[in-house]
Amino acid sequence: MTRKEFIRALTLGTVGAFVLPKLNAMNFKQPFTRTDFGPDFKWGVATASYQIEGAVEEDGKGISIWDTFTATQKSKIKDGASGAVACDFYHRYKEDIALAASLGFNTFRFSISWTRILPNGVGEINQVGIDFYKKVCDCCRENGLEPWVTLYHWDLPQVLEEKGGWTNRSIIDWFSEYTEVVTQALKEKVKCWMILNEPLSFTSFGYMIGIHAPGKKSLNSFLAAVHHAAICQSEGGRIVRKNVPDAKIGTCLSCSPIEPETQSARDIRAARRLNALMNKLFIEPSLGMGYPVTDFTLLEKMDTYILPGDKEKLPFKFDFIGLQHYFRVVGRHSYLMPYLWANQQTPQERKADTTEMGWEIYPEGIYLSLKQFAQYPIKELIVTEGGCAFNDSLTPEGKVHDEKRITYFKKYLEQVLRAKNEGINVTGYLAWTLMDNFEWAEGFRPRFGLVYLENSSLKRYIKDSGYWFRNFLQEY
Repeated sequence: MTRKEFIRALTLGTVGAFVLPKLNAMNFKQPFTRTDFGPDFKWGVATASYQIEGAVEEDGKGISIWDTFTATQKSKIKDGASGAVACDFYHRYKEDIALAASLGFNTFRFSISWTRILPNGVGEINQVGIDFYKKVCDCCRENGLEPWVTLYHWDLPQVLEEKGGWTNRSIIDWFSEYTEVVTQALKEKVKCWMILNEPLSFTSFGYMIGIHAPGKKSLNSFLAAVHHAAICQSEGGRIVRKNVPDAKIGTCLSCSPIEPETQSARDIRAARRLNALMNKLFIEPSLGMGYPVTDFTLLEKMDTYILPGDKEKLPFKFDFIGLQHYFRVVGRHSYLMPYLWANQQTPQERKADTTEMGWEIYPEGIYLSLKQFAQYPIKELIVTEGGCAFNDSLTPEGKVHDEKRITYFKKYLEQVLRAKNEGINVTGYLAWTLMDNFEWAEGFRPRFGLVYLENSSLKRYIKDSGYWFRNFLQEY
């Protein structure tokens, strides 16, 4: 089926895997249009390999830490699920990519599964895995989508974790080899590259708090993992620059505007420590500023892991920084949080509206984060993830009326446009995510997608929010 035939089938509601609601009764009005963002603004969806691909034991793929974590620590996954099947994107990528194109997007972000390329982490290359990602890239181009690749979105090879994973300094060599292989294989297919996805998340959740793979709980493990990830972030950029001379290179950082609960000295200091941890920890080393030890003196302990020459390896001149914002933080002093001496005032305490994840709906947060990062000497900012989970339900007619999500995107995009109109060089917005998927420790419960996934049948149903984007992106 050609792209035109597929889109026509979508319009008529005749594609077998999809049941499509009508648009006639929907109100798509908003206080801005696509034109307001400019003709070169990138619009896309973001995905991640373990969350959508499935096929975890097929075609020579090795075992990742998430395969192991979901099998051995099921109690840490809220519904006991795994990404073994996920959305079955590995077998359905053609229809899913065509679906993304039918909604009007021009960019498709996906990540590479390290173990699909190097089943043992290093060494022997799995050509079938490389061929799969080449086909994904070709399919994107055929559907008018630019493929954007994330090199690492949390699925480390288990064999490398057994050697210490991100806490082992050898990860710099392992990651460099992996990056070399992937960039050599896809250099003719991909021009936009992202090195790491939210390094604070996988180092803190995986190595300090233990709620994500590999499930470790250790401050020293966290600090080691942070330093090695920071070096890998820049080493990866240098390898992409070498192998893909015309590449556009970025990395994706989580961000949250931080404010103190009160103007007391203790709360202000707590907010500064939170800001150092959540916003400065990975961007400042990449800019040659070192770790933010002035605001968070605990980071002085990083000296244990910094070897001669490391300070020269930390900086890299990225072409863009991807920002991923989901909530703001109101910080306060706390004696119950050793080392950080801070915690958060909850949205529930503020009686704020929240998403299904319990995250505050605070549209100005993305504006504040863009403003904060624009103070750094960064060429370009792209919102590489933004979205929300709500308790979506499928009607007997195959419709999903997610008006809250439409309102969410309207308000957040309005704040992105506000930043752009104030001169901030923000050049794209990627919605998280195309379809409901495996959301790590939350399992399949949270639904972030513009497309509803019926877990039992794996049928896809476009939500009203997906149609809202299609209507919005067609407006010129």
